[in-house]
Amino acid sequence: MARIAGVDIPRNKRVVISLTYIYGIGPTTSKRILKEAGLDESKRVKDLSDRDINKLRNIIEKQYTVEGDLRRNVQMDIKRMMEIGCYRGMRHKRGLPCRGQRTRTNSRTRKGPKRTVARSKKVANK
Repeated sequence: MARIAGVDIPRNKRVVISLTYIYGIGPTTSKRILKEAGLDESKRVKDLSDRDINKLRNIIEKQYTVEGDLRRNVQMDIKRMMEIGCYRGMRHKRGLPCRGQRTRTNSRTRKGPKRTVARSKKVANK
């Protein structure tokens, strides 16, 4: 297995797909990296030489924020929003969706399992 940015990328997949296993690299970025390295997208990881893997590793290290650093940046951005009390920060604090989705129904992923609210019974007049 080739190890790039602290991630073991799958050997039997095409390089363009394997690079997307790294947090912070999607399909478009993957294609851009391969173009810069001068490698063919259809090649499999197991067919790459050590020199090719080192090229990829160097490009990713120098030009892209990936894995731990990117995760840390995202968490710090969320923490900053919560501290300054902006709308998105408040939504993060309350565990609600931040991007305008409806919450009357749906949004169970953010809100967690349903909690039933007790209702008071009406008293019948005699």
